[in-house]
Amino acid sequence: MGSSKDSSARAIVENLGGPGNITSMTHCATRLRFELGDVSKINEDKIDNVPGVLGVVHQGDNRYQVICGGGVESMYTAIKHLPEMKGAGAVATKSDADVKAEARSKARGKYAWLDNFFEYLSDSFRPILGVLLGASLIIAIAAVLDAFGVVDFRADDKSATWIFVDAMWRSVFYFLPIMVAYNAAKKLRVDPWLGAAIMAALMTPEFMSLSDTERFPDTVREVNESLGTEAFTANIFGLPMQLNDYGGQVFVPLIMVAILAVVYHNLKKVFPENVQMVFVPFISMLIMIPLTAFLIGPLGIWLGNGIGAGLAWMNSHAPFVFAILIPMLYPFLVPLGLHWPLNALMLVNIQTLGYDFIQGPMGTWNFACFGATAGVLVLSMRDRDTQMRQTATGALAAGLFGGISEPSLYGIHLRFKRIYPRMLLGCFAGGLTIAILSAPYEGVQTNAFVFTSLLTTVVFKPMWVYAISIAVAFFVAMFAIILTDYRTPEQKAEAEAARAAELDDEPRDDTPHAASSGSDSTPAEASGDPGTNTEAVAPAAAAAGVGGAATAVATKPVQVQAPVAGEVVNLADAGDAVFASGALGDGVGIKPTSSTVVAPVSGTLMTVAKTGHAFGIKTDDGVEVLVHVGIDTVKMAGEGFDVQVSKKQHVQAGDVLAEVDFDKVKEAGYPTTTLMTITNTKKLTKVSPVAGISVHAGDTVIEVQP
Repeated sequence: MGSSKDSSARAIVENLGGPGNITSMTHCATRLRFELGDVSKINEDKIDNVPGVLGVVHQGDNRYQVICGGGVESMYTAIKHLPEMKGAGAVATKSDADVKAEARSKARGKYAWLDNFFEYLSDSFRPILGVLLGASLIIAIAAVLDAFGVVDFRADDKSATWIFVDAMWRSVFYFLPIMVAYNAAKKLRVDPWLGAAIMAALMTPEFMSLSDTERFPDTVREVNESLGTEAFTANIFGLPMQLNDYGGQVFVPLIMVAILAVVYHNLKKVFPENVQMVFVPFISMLIMIPLTAFLIGPLGIWLGNGIGAGLAWMNSHAPFVFAILIPMLYPFLVPLGLHWPLNALMLVNIQTLGYDFIQGPMGTWNFACFGATAGVLVLSMRDRDTQMRQTATGALAAGLFGGISEPSLYGIHLRFKRIYPRMLLGCFAGGLTIAILSAPYEGVQTNAFVFTSLLTTVVFKPMWVYAISIAVAFFVAMFAIILTDYRTPEQKAEAEAARAAELDDEPRDDTPHAASSGSDSTPAEASGDPGTNTEAVAPAAAAAGVGGAATAVATKPVQVQAPVAGEVVNLADAGDAVFASGALGDGVGIKPTSSTVVAPVSGTLMTVAKTGHAFGIKTDDGVEVLVHVGIDTVKMAGEGFDVQVSKKQHVQAGDVLAEVDFDKVKEAGYPTTTLMTITNTKKLTKVSPVAGISVHAGDTVIEVQP
């Protein structure tokens, strides 16, 4: 296991341009975060295929993220301990806090302040995801026992045993303000224990005792008859102080720490370094504890209650809009870390209202996300795609049993653009279902903050409404993926070609008399769908003779001609990582000097891309040739490509396949290099490409021995 992790770590470093190109490195809950000297040295395709890597994100400038999901910490450690990383760049000298501080100081565009704000929210919560999930599952277990009548989960007179069980999960939510304050302070380069201590001051028994009107006659008690709530105001230093229960609050610590950071850093400028440890925390506490108690605390509660009340109004007066809006927003909020304000409101609702109404609709988004992952899993099993099957299995397990969507999002969904529209169908269907079914019940509610997984279904009321809604979201998204695929035709073809190459690596008898037994061991099965317009052509039929020839028959070499005039280059120098890797077979690249693309061999057109950028031809000898006109030209959607042939048509070498306006390709910003490979290279005796020459269309550039 360790050696595998080390090899993955080494592959990441090498394809980031080596240790010398890495100026700093840190990590968050799911991602490795790098700052690089030269981003042009990145080999993104190879990084994306490293075991343990779920995806990559280029943030612009010199910042780059490698998504590793739950294994991020072990991957980070493996990279740090690589011998070649010793003393490399700033990795060995900068702490996470230093790296993040520098990142904050760099403008990230027109709205850098907005980026910083949401990063502040995300980093204040992300480190406590684990304990939140743990508490969520304890609640779920207790709710299951309540459903079976083992214990009354909501009773006031529970036994000491169940009071203790309550303490196991309530500790997380009651002391959440202290945890958030700690993380928020750390994020803003403030002593995190100082942030925690200031928040804790408002949660001590001494502070809570100020509401005792018998002990403190000056304390005023007010009762809201309509809401059935009590409010207390104490007389402190001759000033009125509103007393609140800050357990479970999140807005208060977030606001408090933001102001604390200003106070803290200015105090550090005032006091000499040798006395800062004494006076900076001391004066910060003298300023911030009263300020929080008198002003920030009531303001934070007012803000949270106000936003919660607004959403509650929408939930009551426009339930259809609300129930559909929430699941449709989350797929865009979560990848950016913008969902935390809504998650914080869930906690506020439970603290103030005693229940939350956001988690129900939000759960339909989660299960639409997991349904899309399930669809990918089904297709990967059908296609025998081992790597994707493993990725999807892990992501689905994390989702269904943990309620965590990040492995699905970063590992799969954000890598394949076709998934999102299909997942949104599930979000809409689930949201619409919960809107219709919950109308008589004023929405789906829960008394606990939980991660929306299968295990926590029991905490929602009405449970049957929630269960049906998440099931609809799950299966709509799943079947949308299964029926229409999550890959573009090109991505599917590339995967099929790579898988065929892996199969070709399996041991087989290549002796001249291997077929004499009369078995079907020599033919190669079709691995591509002839009904789809694919970018690459996987092996499509038997490559050798069928039946069992008793003796080997010498075959004549196949001369594969240049499909276009120009300068021939090696695939490694052509500018496309997929072709350079050899996954699509051996071949050449040609930098074109003419606009006519012709057939390089005689045979049947197995693939003709609708966009005109790719053609797959199979000769009578079983040689499969792919012609790919330009790089990334599929994005041109056929503009500038005049296709002269059709699928299943038999062509002769030299027949015109397409007329291409390469000037238009250049104007669109895409390389014009035309790539040609023998996609079933491994099934052939020998493939001999030539490079470094100038050719006319029709000149031989590859010789193939079947």
